[in-house]
Amino acid sequence: MLQQNGLGMGLSSAPLVTSARSRSISAENPTGEKGQGGKEASQLGVGRKGRPAITLKQGELATLAHIQGTGIIQHFWITVTDKTGKGHANQYVLRDLILRMYWDEEDEPSVEVPLGDFFCNGFGIRTNVSSLPIAVVPTGGMNCYIPMPFRNGARITIENQHAVDIEGFFYTFNYSLVDQLPDTAAYFHAQWRREQITDSSRDFTILDNVRGKGHYIGTYLAWAALERNWWGEGEIKFYMDGDEEWPTICGTGTEDYVGGAWCFNNMTTGEPESYSTPYLGYKFYKETTEIDAWYGHNVPMHGMYRWHMLDPIRFESDLRVTIQQIGHDHTRLFERSDDISSVAYWYQLEPHAPFPSLPPASKRWPR
Repeated sequence: MLQQNGLGMGLSSAPLVTSARSRSISAENPTGEKGQGGKEASQLGVGRKGRPAITLKQGELATLAHIQGTGIIQHFWITVTDKTGKGHANQYVLRDLILRMYWDEEDEPSVEVPLGDFFCNGFGIRTNVSSLPIAVVPTGGMNCYIPMPFRNGARITIENQHAVDIEGFFYTFNYSLVDQLPDTAAYFHAQWRREQITDSSRDFTILDNVRGKGHYIGTYLAWAALERNWWGEGEIKFYMDGDEEWPTICGTGTEDYVGGAWCFNNMTTGEPESYSTPYLGYKFYKETTEIDAWYGHNVPMHGMYRWHMLDPIRFESDLRVTIQQIGHDHTRLFERSDDISSVAYWYQLEPHAPFPSLPPASKRWPR
């Protein structure tokens, strides 16, 4: 039954013919209408790659997709040029573009995340990712396979908060139109947060104020370790359905949460070793090239993800997700302060609570 309405697709269901109708929105067919793709002209003539991309003016809020009816977004791909000029502003294009998604003509977005962080590319730096929900491939081809159902329309926008115009923004949204969805089909949500200097002894909040029924499906963390020594002893906590002081689910350490162990160290070199798997990864490690003026040393930057597709965190009425900042100095544990950005990914039945306001672009830039 799920295959008939476009959900539950996979290798085992690949032979099954359904009544869902395939559509695609891109710069070559911005409305996704049947039989209306590829009509623009280039110097080669009509229909010869006439409009593969759009230009985003500085400050522009562009609608990438506005779909009417009932359906499921099943895959989308985005890439954007980084050749927009010289200087610091150019470095941060992936943090300066804001991706938003609205379901069923809602006023408040269900997704509001800087473009790079949504695709597990934090710090405004491009890196490849080989997971099932998110795949980023050379060079900067960002793909999402998370199913996103809607009952009465979908609207997806991108806002250019970059310092200059961006020429060369490419996108494709592949979706199916269906007659109806199961009552249990929830709506996709994603939210970004950042604390440039966390408070010592106070857990960083990844997600809060979720009300309703749903399940949590993933976390991305972009963690700049401001203080010295090992930074990842902190435990993730899931407070659900009335939990107050103590959570129902508590992890054992930050690298443990994303499937790693023993500081991610390579047993031969003793240095952190990156990995990217279908459901978890420690994909990015880099030290800042300049000495941090306050902390007096190079700041290591760590990017990691954990997908809960096969082990979702289910909640009936409410959810809050936090993570500790605890280090180890080779002798004992200590409370620390770091620079943490996060993306929380979850499904829930609407309505959802409004998100916290995004900080301005300059407050989103990495160190």
